[in-house]
Amino acid sequence: MRHGKKFNHLGRKASHRKAMLSNMAASLILHKRISTTLAKAKELRKYVEPLVTRAKEDTTHNRRIAFSYLQNKEAIKALFGEVIEKVASRPGGYTRIIKTGFRLGDNAEMCIIELVDFNELMLKEAKPEKKKTRRSRRGSGKSAEAADATTEAKAEGTEEASSEAKEEKAPKAKKKAAEPKAKKEDKAADDKAADGDADSDKETKSE
Repeated sequence: MRHGKKFNHLGRKASHRKAMLSNMAASLILHKRISTTLAKAKELRKYVEPLVTRAKEDTTHNRRIAFSYLQNKEAIKALFGEVIEKVASRPGGYTRIIKTGFRLGDNAEMCIIELVDFNELMLKEAKPEKKKTRRSRRGSGKSAEAADATTEAKAEGTEEASSEAKEEKAPKAKKKAAEPKAKKEDKAADDKAADGDADSDKETKSE
């Protein structure tokens, strides 16, 4: 029974599948890029990447384990030599799969699988990351001086504006204060005139 065997068998017996993946892995390490079907490439990635991780520690034990999978001395030399020199700083994800369309005949989905660090075109196209600038209140000496100068200029401007506003308000207040005085004087004059007229009327009546 095949309970729990959910990986892709690729339509082959176990021995055939193992031999095929071993040959494909050796070809990938030697040539850095191969063209195959998408299903095979996905299974090959699971087969190769653990070997690359193991090759980061160059010991006799690791070489023998890698050889048991690859069965190719030239591939072992390349894996523990030029491949690890470029891949040493990468924490996984050593391969890239690029889809290339469908095969004529059976319409199988095709792709290219390659080692990431050996594709020079894509490495050149990768843009360098921009440095993140962090704005903080604690600036440099020049920025602090410039900030002080601007604050002083703003303070002077506000003082001048307030003094001008006060000067404008002062004559208005004087005018307002003068208006009620003039009104009071006019009322007093009118009262005096009315009193004079009343006295004259009394005098005429008494005569």
